[in-house]
Amino acid sequence: MEKAEEETQSLMEKYKDKVKQLEASLAEKENEIQELQILVDKFKSVLSTTFLGPRNRRAQGISAEPHTSEEVTTCPQHFPKLEKSEELIKQAILDNNFMNHLAPVQVKEITNCMYSKEYPEDSVIIKEGEIGSVVFVIEEGRVEVTKEGRHRCFLGPGKLFGELAILYNCTRTATVKALTKCKLWEIKRLCFQTIMMRTGLLRQAEYTDFLKSVPTFRKLSTETLIKIADILEETVYNEGDYIIRQGAHGDTFFIISKGTVKVTMKSSESEEEKYVRTLYRGDFFGERALQGDDVRSANVIADDTHVVCLVIDRESFVRLISNIDEIKQKSYDDAEEVTQRKELNKEYENLTLDDLAFVAVLGTGGFATVELVQLKTCSSRTFALKKMKKALIVKTSQQQHILSEKKIMEEANCDFIVKLYRTFKDSKYLYLLMEVCLGGELWMMLRDRGHFDDITTRFYTACIVEAFDYLHARHIIYRDLKPENMLLDENGFAKLVDFGFAKKLRVGHKTWTFCGTPEYVAPEIVLNKGHDIAADYWSLGVLIFELSTGVPPFSSPDSMETYNSVLKGIEVVEFPRTISRNASSLTKKLCKENPSERLGYQKGGLGVIKKHKWFDGFNYTQGLLNNAEEPPTVPRVKNAVDISNFDEHPPEMEEDDVPEDNTGWDINF
Repeated sequence: MEKAEEETQSLMEKYKDKVKQLEASLAEKENEIQELQILVDKFKSVLSTTFLGPRNRRAQGISAEPHTSEEVTTCPQHFPKLEKSEELIKQAILDNNFMNHLAPVQVKEITNCMYSKEYPEDSVIIKEGEIGSVVFVIEEGRVEVTKEGRHRCFLGPGKLFGELAILYNCTRTATVKALTKCKLWEIKRLCFQTIMMRTGLLRQAEYTDFLKSVPTFRKLSTETLIKIADILEETVYNEGDYIIRQGAHGDTFFIISKGTVKVTMKSSESEEEKYVRTLYRGDFFGERALQGDDVRSANVIADDTHVVCLVIDRESFVRLISNIDEIKQKSYDDAEEVTQRKELNKEYENLTLDDLAFVAVLGTGGFATVELVQLKTCSSRTFALKKMKKALIVKTSQQQHILSEKKIMEEANCDFIVKLYRTFKDSKYLYLLMEVCLGGELWMMLRDRGHFDDITTRFYTACIVEAFDYLHARHIIYRDLKPENMLLDENGFAKLVDFGFAKKLRVGHKTWTFCGTPEYVAPEIVLNKGHDIAADYWSLGVLIFELSTGVPPFSSPDSMETYNSVLKGIEVVEFPRTISRNASSLTKKLCKENPSERLGYQKGGLGVIKKHKWFDGFNYTQGLLNNAEEPPTVPRVKNAVDISNFDEHPPEMEEDDVPEDNTGWDINF
C-alpha cells in the first residue's frame, strides 16, 4: 500500500513538473507570437512611410481638458493600500516605457491616488473604439488584449495598461478582457494630470523660494526667478562625495535641496582639512561662479547618504538673463495694433450669414468644416467660413480653446497668419469668417511630391519663422504646427491657420494642457511638465525634417509608440540623405530635449535661427516682407472660386439632429 502511494506521489510530482514545463513553453510561445505581431506592425509602418511618404497620414490634433484653478489647488484623494500593493504599483509604473519617465515624487503620488476595483471573469475592462480616461495596474488575475478581434498578448500581475488615456480624451485602440477574476488599481486622467500640474507648480514654487534667499537673485522679478528655477538641474551625491574641491576653477552654483553638506578648508601651512561649518536644505554655495571665473576657496563634501543639489552653470545663467533682458527691451503697443486691426475689419462688421452664399467645402476636421463662401452681391469676393458644432465643443471641453482662438486671430495682424474678419453664432454653430487662401494646404503639395528639396523647405520654414516671431513677441504659443495647418496664398506664401490650440501666456509662466499633434508634440508636453513657447521650436525642427524627407522623425501607427519615440529624442533618429547637412544641424538644435537649450529660446531669440548657416543667402526682410524672394511654387488660381488646389469634398448634408447649445458660454464670441 505504502509503495503504491509512493508511486502515485512520484507520478504526481512528475506531472506537476510536466505541467510547469508546458506552461513555461506556452508563455514563451505567446511572447514569440506577440513579438512577431509587433514586428509585422512595425514592418507595415516602415513600408507605408518608406514607399508612400506622407500619403497615408493626415495628422489629427488632439487635446485634453484644460484645468481649472479649483482642480489644481484641490489635493487629490489618497486611497489606503498594503505595502506590497504600493510596491507592485510603483514597479508597474517604472516598468512602463512611458510612465518610467516620471519623477519619484510623481510616482509616489500616483500610487497613493490609485483606487482598487474588481472585475469578474469574462468581463470587458476596456472596449476597442470607446472613449477612455482610466489607466490600470493588475494586482491579481490575468487579462487578454485583442485588436480588431485578433489576439495580441496576455497580461498578468504587475502590468500597467491603458496609459494613452491619461494624456487626453482618446479612443481605446484595443479590447482588454478578464480571463479570470481580476483585482486592478485605477487612476483617472483628471487626477493624473492634476498630480502632474500640482507637483510641477510646487517644485517651481519651492525652487523660486530658494532663489529668493540668494543675494544674487534678490532684485530679480518673480517671472525671472521662475525662469531660472525652470533650468535648475537636480544632482545627487553620496556621502563623502566632493561637490567642490578647494583651489579648483568652477562655473557652477549650488542650492541644497535635500540632505546636509560640510565645508572644510586647508590652510597654506597644513595639508589637513579643517571643518568650517555645515550647510542644510535651502543653503547655497558657489554664488561667485555666476559672476565670473571662480577659484573655489573651500571643499564642500556630501555629509548625508543622499544629498540633492539644484545646480546651474554660468553659461546657462548668463544666456537666460540676457534673453530675459532682451525681451524686456522689446516693446509692442498691442493696444494700437488691435485698434488698427479693428479698423481694417470695419467693412465687414455689418455682414450677416444671409449675405453669404455657399460655394464648396474646402476641408473637414474633428471640430469643424471649412467652406468657401462668396458675397451674394459680389461673386468675386470670397472667404473661408469655419463652421463649428457648439455641442461637440462643450462635450469635449474645448470652450476655452475656441474663445482663445477667436481672440488671438481677431487681433493678429501678420502677413503669415490667416486673417479673421468676423464671427457669427447661432444655437447650433459658431462661425469664423476668414481670409481665403486658394493655393491649398502645404500638406497636399508635400503628399503629391513625396518631399521637398532644400530650397523649397527653407522658404516655407522661413514663413513660419516670421509667424512665430510675431506670435512669440506677444507671448503667444501656437502648439499645432504641421503642414496641414499651413495654407498657400495666390502668390505662393505660406500662412498659419487653425489657432484652436494657441494661447497667450503670462510672462515667465507655463501652460499645462496636453494638446497638439502626436508627431509634433515636444517631450515636456508628453510628460505633462508644463510648457511654453519652447515647444514651438521643437515642432519647427520636426517640420523641417518632414518637409525634407516626407515623414516626421517621430511616427508610428500607435500613438503611444510615437510618444515613446519623442521621449527617446532626435539623437536616435536616422536622417535620410534627402535632408541636407545644414538642415539636419538646425533640426537637431531645435529638437533639444531640454527646452532651455533649444535654438530660438535663448539670447537672440528667433534671430539666431535666421542667422543659422542653413539660411545663408536667404534675404529675410526683403525676401519675405517685400516679396523680393520668389516663392518656389506659385499656385495656379484661375479666379476667386477656383478650388482646384484642394481635395474634393462632397457638400455637407444639413443635419437636422445637430443638438442646440444655449448655455451662454459663447456670449463673447
